[in-house]
Amino acid sequence: MAGQTSIRDRSLAKALSQTFQSRTIRERLGKLVVHAVLVIGAAILMTPLAWMLSTSLKPLGKVFFFPPEWIPNPPLWSNYVEVFQVVPFARYVFNTATITLFDVVGKVISCSLVAFSFARLRWRFRDALFVLMLATMMLPHQVTMIPQFVLYRHLGWIDTYLPLVLPNWFGGPFLTFLLRQFFMTIPLELDDAARIDGASIFGIYWRIMLPLAKPAVAAVAIFMFNSAWNAFLLPLIYLHSREKYTIALGLRSFQDQYYTEWHLLMGASLIAMMPVLLIFFFAQKYFIQGIVFTGVKG
Repeated sequence: MAGQTSIRDRSLAKALSQTFQSRTIRERLGKLVVHAVLVIGAAILMTPLAWMLSTSLKPLGKVFFFPPEWIPNPPLWSNYVEVFQVVPFARYVFNTATITLFDVVGKVISCSLVAFSFARLRWRFRDALFVLMLATMMLPHQVTMIPQFVLYRHLGWIDTYLPLVLPNWFGGPFLTFLLRQFFMTIPLELDDAARIDGASIFGIYWRIMLPLAKPAVAAVAIFMFNSAWNAFLLPLIYLHSREKYTIALGLRSFQDQYYTEWHLLMGASLIAMMPVLLIFFFAQKYFIQGIVFTGVKG
C-alpha cells in the first residue's frame, strides 16, 4: 500500500514538473516573440533617423545613390561645421532657445496657478468657467490666427518675439486641465493643515502644491518645450527679419526653388532634434508619471 502511494506521488510530481516546464517554455517563447516584434518595430521606426545621419555625413553628390550607401566612406564630419558657415545657424539656435525658455516658464507658472485655483479653491462660477475653458479646446487655432494678427499689428508687435512669448504667460486649456487633474489627487487635508500653520493661499501653492506636483509640472514643461522648439507656423507669420529666425525657419535656408542642400539640411535637422531627444530621455520618468497620475481623480 505504501509502495503504491509512493508511485502515485512520484507520478504526480512528474506530471506537475512537466506542466511547469511546458508553461515556462510557453512563457519564454511568448516573451521572445514580443521582443522580436518590438525590435523589428524599433528598427523600422529608426530607419528615417539612420538615413538622416547617413545623409548628413555624405557629399551632396552621393545623397541619392542607389542602392544607398548607409555607411559613408569617408564620413564628412565637416558638413556639421558647414551648417554654421552657410547660414547663421548658431543665431537661430539662440533665438529658439530664448523663446522656448520664456514660453516654458510662462506656461508652467500661469497654468499651474489657474489649475490650483480650479482644483483647490472654492469660488462662484468656478465649475462653469472650467467647462468654458475646456470648450475653447474645440476652437481651431486657424479661426483665431487672423484676429490675433490684426491685434498684434495694431500693437506694433509684428517682427518681434512678443506674439510668440506673451500669450503663453496667460495659460492654456489642455495643460491647465492636466495640472488640475493632478492637484485633485492631493488630499485637501494638507491645505487645512497649512492654513492652521498660518500659510497663505500663495504659500500653499508654492510650498506644498508645486513640490508635490513635480511629475505633472515636468510633463507640462516637456509638452511646452517640444511645442515651442518645433514651432513653425507662428514664427513664419510674425518674424520677418532673417536675424530673428528660429530653427524651424532657419532650416528653410538650405532650400530654395531650384536647389536643396540635402546633406546640410539633414545635419541641421539632427542638430535641431538633439535637445528634444535629450530632454525626453533624461526626464521621461517624470513625463510618464505626470501623464499616468493625472487620471487618478477628476
